Amino acid sequence: MSGKKPSNETYYVTSPIYYVNDAPHIGHAYTTLACDVLARFKRLDGYDVYFLTGTDEHGQKVEKSAEAAGVDPQAFTDRVSQNFRELADFMNFSHDGFIRTTEPRHATASQAIWTSLRENGHIYLGTYNGWYAVRDEAFYAEDELTDGPDGKKIAPSGAECEWVEEPSYFFDLSKWQEPLLKFYDENPDFIAPKSRRNEVISFVKGGMHDLSVSRTSFKWGVDVPSDEEHIMYVWLDALTNYITAVGFPDKKSEPYTKFWPANLHMVGKDILRFHAVYWPAFLMGAGLAPPKRVYAHGWWTNEGEKISKSVGNIIDPREIVDIYGLDQVRYFLMREVPFGNDGDFSRRSIVNRINSELSNDLGNLAQRTLSMVGRYCEGVLPAPGELTDADKEMRSQAATVLGAYRTHLDNQAFHEALESIWVVVRAANAYVDQQAPWALHKQDPARRDTVLYVLAETIRHLGIYIQPFMPDSGAVMLDQLAVPADARDFFHVGEDGALVAGTILPKPVPVFPRFVDE
Repeated sequence: MSGKKPSNETYYVTSPIYYVNDAPHIGHAYTTLACDVLARFKRLDGYDVYFLTGTDEHGQKVEKSAEAAGVDPQAFTDRVSQNFRELADFMNFSHDGFIRTTEPRHATASQAIWTSLRENGHIYLGTYNGWYAVRDEAFYAEDELTDGPDGKKIAPSGAECEWVEEPSYFFDLSKWQEPLLKFYDENPDFIAPKSRRNEVISFVKGGMHDLSVSRTSFKWGVDVPSDEEHIMYVWLDALTNYITAVGFPDKKSEPYTKFWPANLHMVGKDILRFHAVYWPAFLMGAGLAPPKRVYAHGWWTNEGEKISKSVGNIIDPREIVDIYGLDQVRYFLMREVPFGNDGDFSRRSIVNRINSELSNDLGNLAQRTLSMVGRYCEGVLPAPGELTDADKEMRSQAATVLGAYRTHLDNQAFHEALESIWVVVRAANAYVDQQAPWALHKQDPARRDTVLYVLAETIRHLGIYIQPFMPDSGAVMLDQLAVPADARDFFHVGEDGALVAGTILPKPVPVFPRFVDE
């Protein structure tokens, strides 16, 4: 089964934009990595992909952090945004765009969506009084709060709240209960996983209050059109980034017509409500199409403990990559936990996965096969003879797994996608042991050549398949088979892209060395 390229198919995937009052940590790397895997997969599958990440740079929290650092907010955000850009490069993310909400094009887009909402009668001026958490940039109802030890009100997130009274523009969210429930009903895949979908539906069914969408008590934000006293409240400004990046407000521009609505917004579960309730309501209110899907993943703990600044157990992606290797960390993060669930980052688990799955299963398969080609065939890929049922089964399994792989990734089941590849890895290891090419070397060299060719073909497929997760390692495997750079996509899965007998192969090197814990 060759992976036929779709014609004119596009795929737009976004990570959240990360808030710049903090240093990048494992959570940021995890969300963007999931997007990167999808973007790389879709490119290999023939799609025209746009993958966006970036930083959210407005709001009271940033204004206060900049003040505490003794710099103006723009200088502060310039510096911190750069940390996120560097992390994306360090993790080998293949993003096509990096957006900052302090860019002039973003102010233009935010003001345009505001103007549409106001003209359509969905924004009105009133007075806001209520409990506000600066840390969350969110307002909370009285019944959501608990009393802290010093009498302060505490939000469900643990953030301290303060009572705020100021003039505010409001978005008429209370009127969107029925339109949103109808939209969820007509688009059952809009919110994933299912447990999160149920949460959102029950929140909307519980009734919603109009949403304060402007502030006057601080100045670091996008000005409200025609009212300079107000700046836009962070979520209306922040969420608009997804359409800013594809050319809005120019709805006739090619990026907008090509990529909007987005195929997928990938988010952490803590910001699902903003993406699955507020954002589609804003878009529909402005006469724009909502995204096709919002996926909310879980959180990581560190060796069983909740990760927090105060405990001092924040996981720095750079640190773990320096210890274990980039592709090894990418693999572990996507493999360890059913995506959508919470997971635990354990040193023992990552070492076990590196040594058993990467080094023993896949690395050893490639190393011993290619070493036998080097030793028995003088480094020249042998020509296969007549195929037995076992050979045909091995080749078919390697080619046809693409269907299951594709389905799993379309459902964001990253661990299942990797398991489908590893079913082939384990089958190939069993095939080597059953066929024993080292014994055939003396008894039946022609049969040995067929077995080694079938194994080389299986490794070629595995090299192609692991590229979205482990791009560097996939490239090394395919280099060792002398696969041309333009023959590494899914169009070359199956016999269409088969290796040419007689090709001289380079001397093999280990792709996944064992990790020795000092």
